[in-house]
Amino acid sequence: MSPVASVALATAAFVGTHLAMSHPLRARLVARLGQGAFTGLYSLVALGTLGWMIFAWRSIEQSSPLWIAPLWWWPVSSAIMLLALMLLVGSFAGNPALPHPGAKARASRPASGVFAITRHPMNWSFILWALVHISLWGSGRNLIVAGGILILALFGSIGQDAKKRKLYPETWGSWETRTSFVPFGALIGGKVPWRAALPGWIPVIVGLLLWLAITWYHAPLVSPVGSLGRSLGGPLI
Repeated sequence: MSPVASVALATAAFVGTHLAMSHPLRARLVARLGQGAFTGLYSLVALGTLGWMIFAWRSIEQSSPLWIAPLWWWPVSSAIMLLALMLLVGSFAGNPALPHPGAKARASRPASGVFAITRHPMNWSFILWALVHISLWGSGRNLIVAGGILILALFGSIGQDAKKRKLYPETWGSWETRTSFVPFGALIGGKVPWRAALPGWIPVIVGLLLWLAITWYHAPLVSPVGSLGRSLGGPLI
């Protein structure tokens, strides 16, 4: 099997098993295995396929990308990644989409923080990551992996809405009308006041620290003419 085919297969396995076990197969597996065993199986499959994808990605020899973003786009994309990291950090607190005993009650609350920006802050952090990396570096392995993450996060969000709508028809339906799928949609549409979108100190500080660490890690990959970045095979994360 060629390295490109290997990374494509690994990415398809990671995305496919994630979507299948999160949505159409979840109820049957939980009924047969129990919630605890299902969670363990889900984690093992996710870690195994993720490891395979990373190993396959690293096994591909460096090649010239189809495109490299102009230098002016790099700071813009970096700012987008800062937003993505704040969305990611903020998504762990009070998220009605996460499996939690109080999830239904959380969807009854007014949207605030990152949930005022989008009701899927975690998945949108991955969507933004994928779009940024696709725009920056058009290598085959980057397009395969980032494209797979984009598909997973996008269709995962759609599937999550459908699943929660069945579990909590009244609560989640109301949550959907008071929030937006696309970032800033509810704010621009006037459903949520802009002051409600302040993410709070923890998402800002932790997101900023993560952004600084990742920016420092990426710094050697970019030179004024892009030659160093090409020699290292493009963005790594």
